Amino acid sequence: MTYDRAIRRAMDRIATEAAGLFLRHAISETDTVRDALEALNRLSGEAMTLFVIEKSGRLAGTLTDGDVRRGLLAGLGLDSDVAQAAHHDFMAARSGDELPSVMRAAREKGIDLLPVAEDGFVTDIIDLRRTRTKLPIQAVLMAGGRGERLRPLTLDTPKPLLKVGEKAIIDYNVDELEACGVGRIIVTVNYLADQIVDHFAGRKGKTRVECIREPKRLGTMGSLSLAEGIDTRDVLVMNSDLLTNLDFEAMYLHHIGNGADLTVAAVPYTVSVPFAIMNIEGDVVKGLREKPTYNYFANAGVYMMRTELLRRIPADTYVDAPDFISSLIGEGGKVGYFPIEGTWIDIGSPDDFRYANGLMSTPRR
Repeated sequence: MTYDRAIRRAMDRIATEAAGLFLRHAISETDTVRDALEALNRLSGEAMTLFVIEKSGRLAGTLTDGDVRRGLLAGLGLDSDVAQAAHHDFMAARSGDELPSVMRAAREKGIDLLPVAEDGFVTDIIDLRRTRTKLPIQAVLMAGGRGERLRPLTLDTPKPLLKVGEKAIIDYNVDELEACGVGRIIVTVNYLADQIVDHFAGRKGKTRVECIREPKRLGTMGSLSLAEGIDTRDVLVMNSDLLTNLDFEAMYLHHIGNGADLTVAAVPYTVSVPFAIMNIEGDVVKGLREKPTYNYFANAGVYMMRTELLRRIPADTYVDAPDFISSLIGEGGKVGYFPIEGTWIDIGSPDDFRYANGLMSTPRR
């Protein structure tokens, strides 16, 4: 493979972080099938995909070892132009696309490398084997509570910093959001705030974590009035002391697909009554239902919402989530819900804490 003008033209537009990845996987359309086989051979251990670049620097197609085999079986020779073997109906993300949606579709098709292109020029490359998703959101984690039901554990340690398994509760959520491509997380703190501020002061990673101090208890939504500079269309708001494997990408796609102003993550909750329940009209019993079971969805403490809703929150005022959501519904806002499938633990009691520790200490297969 020759590092010719076509590759140089393409490199002028590629994102810095993706430059090395692009160079290893780029090939000119004038290179041969033999060149492509040699390039693929050098990619051992990486995604076995090449990007075929036109003389103009635009992306002409993609090429895998399967494409080469099919080309040879169709009569191409080792000295044939690689463009003849390339796959020209390739998948790429483009400006204006919902990137998480494109990435999910690419994974379902078994694609390992997803190019991001503008006017045919590659601007970035996403390695889907190493990047789970890239959510275009910022997040706010609530970490100001006193954790009174967990005393004496929380007398000297804020609840979000209690260790579950090998790390603090809040770190499970921060690490998961970072894995989902969230670039900025705001943590609102109050009780034993200095410990949480110090905890994140030395954190390393791609995600920027900022702590904001509440001057007083403001409630889940009231503390959002302190969050400045959120410039994404949507923002994730959640309690920091939850332990969950909630699929944030699926929740985001559900939120935007539903056109909701606010989406509440919901956990199934079942109530079983151990008695026969009477159906009463006036002073007359119309029937009995023996030991009924009722199924509900409960608020899981995770919200995806349009950032513009932050303007509804008054400064220095206590606003809790149920009141905020009820007000939004009353004014005609669209509120949806997203069921959580899998783990969700609100670590609010000693029993919850012991259960969470046991769960995270169990070896994973």
